[in-house]
This record gives sequence, C-alpha cells and structure tokens, in this order.
Amino acid sequence: MAFQLSPGVNVSEIDLTTVIPAVSTSTGAFAGPFTWGPMNEPTLISSEDQLTQTFGAPTDDNYESFFSAANFLSYSNSLYVVRVGDGVTATATTNTHIEAKYPGTLGNSIQIITVPAGDHEFESEGTLQDLFIDISTSRTTASFDGNTSVNVYRSIAEGDILVVDGYELEISDISGSDITFANKFTGAEDVGDANTAISVTVKSAASKFIGTAPDVDHIHIVAVDVDGEITGTAGTLLEAYENISTIAGAKNADGTTNYWVDAINNVSKWLNATGDTLPTSILYETLVGGTADTAEGSLSLATYLLGYDVFKDADQYDVSLIITGKSDAVKAEYITSNIAEIRKDCISFVSPSLDDTSVATIKAFRDELSSSSYAVMDSGYKYQYDKYNDTYRWVPLNGDIAGLCARTDQQRDPWFSPAGYNRGNVKNVVKLAWNPSKAERDAIYPVGINPVVTQSGQGTVLFGDKTLLSRPSAFDRINVRRLFIVLEKAIARASKSTLFEFNDSFTRAQFVNIVEPFLREVQGRRGIYDFRVVCDETNNTAQVIDSNQFIGDIFIKPARAINFIQLNFVAVRTGVEFDEIVGSV
Repeated sequence: MAFQLSPGVNVSEIDLTTVIPAVSTSTGAFAGPFTWGPMNEPTLISSEDQLTQTFGAPTDDNYESFFSAANFLSYSNSLYVVRVGDGVTATATTNTHIEAKYPGTLGNSIQIITVPAGDHEFESEGTLQDLFIDISTSRTTASFDGNTSVNVYRSIAEGDILVVDGYELEISDISGSDITFANKFTGAEDVGDANTAISVTVKSAASKFIGTAPDVDHIHIVAVDVDGEITGTAGTLLEAYENISTIAGAKNADGTTNYWVDAINNVSKWLNATGDTLPTSILYETLVGGTADTAEGSLSLATYLLGYDVFKDADQYDVSLIITGKSDAVKAEYITSNIAEIRKDCISFVSPSLDDTSVATIKAFRDELSSSSYAVMDSGYKYQYDKYNDTYRWVPLNGDIAGLCARTDQQRDPWFSPAGYNRGNVKNVVKLAWNPSKAERDAIYPVGINPVVTQSGQGTVLFGDKTLLSRPSAFDRINVRRLFIVLEKAIARASKSTLFEFNDSFTRAQFVNIVEPFLREVQGRRGIYDFRVVCDETNNTAQVIDSNQFIGDIFIKPARAINFIQLNFVAVRTGVEFDEIVGSV
C-alpha cells in the first residue's frame, strides 16, 4: 500500500477468497454442411429443434452431418455448430436491394414484396374492364380484356388481391387475357359481366400481413415462402417489416434503429439488406440463383478443416468434445493432431467408414490414425430413422459416443467411464452396420477401438473406454484423460491469480490452500485415489525464483474403471472350514 505523508487512515482490501472454478466439460464442437444458416461461424445449439430452425432439416446430401450433431444433442444440450460449404446466395434479378441472408437453395423460395410510400396505392378502388368470374363453376381463372390498368389506380400484379363484390381473389398468375387465382371460390351467382366494367378493390399482397399503407419516407418489406419449401405451405409469411424508414439514422421512439437496412440486418433470419436504391413502386421479387452446398461426401478436405479450424482458439471457444461426423481418416487425424493435441483440453471422436465391417478393415482404418490420448474411436455406423424424410439412414456413431461422455458428466462426473450398461446405452438404433462378436472385440480392443454392440435384452451399448494412445499408460482410458483435462483446466484457470505475485512462502502456501481442497473434493467424488501438492522451497529454488518462475507439482493417483472381471467359484467338501481355504486358492 502507498506510504502516507500526513496523519490519516487508509483502508484497503486483500482478497484471499480465491477458489478453483468450475469448468465446462460437456460442450461439443462440430463442423459440416447444412442447407441454411451462418457460414464458418460457430453457433451454440442447445436442442435438435434449434438445430433444425437454425441450419435446416437433413437432406440426402448432408444427413450424416445433421444426425451426427442431432445425436449428440439427444444426450447433451450444448454444441457449437459450424456450417461449411461453397453454396451461392440467392438474389433478385430486377432489383438488388434485398438478397437471401445465407447461401443455399432455400433462398430461391423467398419472395420479397416491397411497398414504398408514394402516388401508387397500398389499396386502391377502381374498375376493371370486361372482367367475368363465374363463381358457380368454382373456376380459378377469369378472363378480361388484357389491359389490367383500365380505370384502376395502379397495375395488377401477381400476388395482388382483387376484392370483387366482397370476394377476395389472390392472383397467382397473369397470362394473356386470363387471371389465375391461388384459391378456389364457390357461389351461386355470377360476378360481373363479360361486356361491363367491374368495380373492384385492388390490394397489395402485403396487405394480407400489414394492414395499412406505409408513411411518407417509409416502406413495408415482406418476405413470403412462395413455394412452401421452407415452411411446407406456399404463401406463408416468413418476416414482415412495417413502416421502416428510408432515411439513414432514423430511430424508433425507444431509440432503436428504424433505418430499413439496419432494421432488417439486425434481426432477420432470412434476408440481407444490401443498401441499394429502393424501388419507387410496389415490387414483387422471387429470389433466384441460390445453390446448395456440395454434398458432404464431395466437399473438399480444406472446406471441412476451415470449419474446424475456428476451434483452435481455446480462449474464445470452450469446447471439450469434438465430433468428426462423416468418416474420413485424414480429417480425423487433422482434428486430433492440430486441434485436440494442441489445445489439450478436449477429445476428438472418430468412426471408421460404413464399409469397415470386419476386423481387418477396421484395423486398417485405425492404422491411419496416430497414437493419442486425445482421440477416441468407435466401431462404426448405426441405422436410424429420419423423421424429416420418412426414411432410414446410416449415421456414424461418433456423435453418440461424444454424447455419452456429456451424459456421464450430467449423471456422475467426467472421470467416470462412459461405457457399459449403466452409462453406455446408445439411443436411436435400429441396427448396427457391424455388431462385433466376442472374438472380434478381443481383436480390436487392444489397439484402441471401442466396440459398440447390440445384445439381446440389453440394447446397444458402448463396450469399451479406451483412447487411441497405443503405449501402456493410465491415459489410454477415457475417464483418466478426461479427469486430467478437468484438473488441469480448473487449476490452471485458478492459478492465473498467482501471476505477478511474489514467489515467497506466503504465495506458495496460498496456492497449496487453493488446490488441496479442490483435489479432496474430487477424491471424495471418487475421481482419484490419492494426491499430493508440492509447492515450497524444494521445487521453487533460488534459480527458479530468479527466473521469475513458479512451480507447483501435483501428484495424482487416478481412479481406474473396471474392464475385466474374474469370478472364481470354488467347490469344497462338507467338513471344510472356509477360513482354512480362503486366500489359498
């Protein structure tokens, strides 16, 4: 504290309440192609419904990616998703003031209705010459003289609504001398006469969603699902922006922006306002030119890896479980070696290909991957129902195995094994591409491949908990690797408060007093058998102190999960005392 130069009282606080913080262990990460949504930008998703709303339903081109993410979310509620691909954004051909927000074919289903203020009318009364509609025949077309602007304050356009004698008729097409209506109508009387002008009201299609015309210097912009590809029903409103200003910097009464470009871009899920000149009359534009991302099997490796590369930043994205999705050994090796091994606070999950259904082929796939305790490999694919397309799909299991780890965190702790009958049950399985027998499991488990098996009366279960570390070590088990990730992550985060303090006995004791209670808690929760923390003059020597360093040695005896059970049943003679033979067999 500062020296005082004259009498007085100086009050200061010293905070010695630092504790080990809780750290995230259940958040997943995934990159793959989707039909819609932000590109190369991690989005935190908490449910399958949110996944569908944000990135679209699965298609024949991307179902392995979609269900890898969805399957993880069936066990957990925290997944960063990155959409990758090379799709093209749909745009307008006649006026470019609006385009689709994201690349993809869904943009081609968006119709934009722009209604400016001005001499044209949002709703106008007038007459049409020689319009004849025979209601009694339930026709959806009507003939007229070919000039839609006769005695009407503005021209008729597709999407407009004609109100004829109280009947609202939505125009879906104008061709030659015929008007085609989107809806049928019934009645017992004729409306109009083939040789007489008909009194009508012409409404903009936007009037179905917005009740009044825009104010001066304002516009309405409406987005409609023109063909039903987005919502399932043609003509469904997607978004409506009422009375947004054409003047840059305009504000609403509450201080929020009302300038049309910002008003749209700040909140829209479907549109991007480009800022180009607005039309001066009512304009109907259906966006065109949007193309889908390349099918997941045809995407370049570089495209996939660009999506995963964002997770290299451990400070910005706190993830623990990286799902690799569609089988690809080169992709999996890159994710393990360049992300998980470098970060050292997460694990990648890998599946062999759908065709790897024998010991030889699955071991060949394993041989393409390096030894690492930061990677976990399962034994293949599962067959599951796709409710979005009413069909069945083959999907890699790595999303499920990562999900089992997340569910284990919720039910117990990260240092518990995610395998077995208590915590290893896999969801949504019709059948497995390969259901390894005991002999086959004996062949693949020693090289780090975790079998997933379906057993009568037991369901489908993860039947192994190894990492891909090839040398004998405690870290060749998932629970030990995840235990140390938790310990290292939490203690390292707490240790930041020691930076720039003095390396003296007080600081070293403070460090020990922070770490030991945390390790005792983990020990009490069955994560470790024993531990010791050394942080004193024995490891913080004069040389260490003079080098501005600080050393804390933390010794851990990790708890081990049972993998092998030996039961010995011993028959003895009637007259034998058990105490005589127990321990001698």
